[in-house]
Amino acid sequence: MRCVIARYPFELTKSGVLASMEGVKPEPITGESVTIGRRRYPAKQVGAIVTRQDRRDFTSGEVVRAMARLGFTCHAHPDAAPVSKPASPLQAASALLGGGVAAAPADEHKE
Repeated sequence: MRCVIARYPFELTKSGVLASMEGVKPEPITGESVTIGRRRYPAKQVGAIVTRQDRRDFTSGEVVRAMARLGFTCHAHPDAAPVSKPASPLQAASALLGGGVAAAPADEHKE
């Protein structure tokens, strides 16, 4: 399939991408990613290996669009850990003093 990445046309096939990525260890994922085989790779890593271009020459979006057209599963962002609500000043002070008292969360919409 013809795909344009960084203004250059590439003839990519699913089997060709699988062969190129075989034996490649995935880097840590910080943004968009592509599942190839049983591994999840950063989109920029896949683009650099498949196109042999510098990562600064293309966007991860270009790689994600091309890989999605080839039938690979693409992910918008890494699975983030849930963000916990910050402690109230009373809870923070209690924790610093070693108290086990948990204060009820303050109502943010008081009038």
